[in-house]
Amino acid sequence: MNSSIQSTFDAYPTHVMDKLVELRGLIFDIAKENALGDIEESLKWGQPSYHVNGGSPIRIDWSSKRPNHVSIYFHCQTKLVDTFRELFSDALELHGNREISLQLDTPLPLNEIHQCLELALTYKSIKHLPLLGK
Repeated sequence: MNSSIQSTFDAYPTHVMDKLVELRGLIFDIAKENALGDIEESLKWGQPSYHVNGGSPIRIDWSSKRPNHVSIYFHCQTKLVDTFRELFSDALELHGNREISLQLDTPLPLNEIHQCLELALTYKSIKHLPLLGK
C-alpha cells in the first residue's frame, strides 16, 4: 500500500478502517483467485480505488454524513448496480446506479459482496451477459 493510500486509511476512525481494510483484502483475494493480474490501487476523488485490466473500477469510502455505513462505488455507466439490485436486493442496500452501502455494526454479507466485486473485477469480459449488457 503506498503512502497516500495508507494515509487515507489512517485518517478513518478505527472501526471504519477495519471494515474498509476487510473490503480491500476481499478485492485483492478475488483478483488473486481469478488470476486477474496486478491491481492498480490509487486515490480517485480522495477515495481508495481498485482496478484491474479487464475490470471496472471499484472505490470504497466512508463519510461522516452517514457515519454508520461504508460504501462501495462502481462505475455509474455500467449495469453493475442494476444487476446487483436484481440479484441481491433482499441482502444489500443499493443506492442509485453506483453504490452499495454496508452497515458498520453488522458483518459483511460476504457471499453477495464477493459476487458483486468479482463481477466488477471481470466486467469487460462478461458485460455481454444477460443483466450486464448495454
